[in-house]
Amino acid sequence: MAKPSAARAILIGGLIAGAFDITYACVFFGIRNHVSPIRIFQSVARGALGNQAFQGGLKTAALGLFFHFLIALIAANVYFLLSRVLRFMITHPIICGVLYGACVYLFMYGIVMRVSAIHSTILPWNYPWAVLIPNLLIHMLGIGLPIALATRRYSK
Repeated sequence: MAKPSAARAILIGGLIAGAFDITYACVFFGIRNHVSPIRIFQSVARGALGNQAFQGGLKTAALGLFFHFLIALIAANVYFLLSRVLRFMITHPIICGVLYGACVYLFMYGIVMRVSAIHSTILPWNYPWAVLIPNLLIHMLGIGLPIALATRRYSK
């Protein structure tokens, strides 16, 4: 059994989730939209900077990558803190992680993108099926699940 550590649970869960998600974004949207990883990282920075993010070159790409991992670490922190109160999140990490990933998707696409500089008006479930299903799956299996499993591994 791993030594209990809140920092380890959050860092490992958040970094793995962030790595899975950004890899998915670069592959899926890179192929689908014919854009480079730099453009994808800039699209993350667009949430704070608006369309000016695409004019900033490597600086805004780095900022977008930073924001991406910051969001993943925040998601891991939220899961960890919730698991302190809702202990079933530790004892049932697979179902809780998958459900948490779906909640992260709804929160990101339903709230964050609406209030960010992107101002998306598309509801989270109104994306084309070819985009909705993979996006939901990466959030459930690539974000929620690693966060839940890391939390379980490094929790008391």
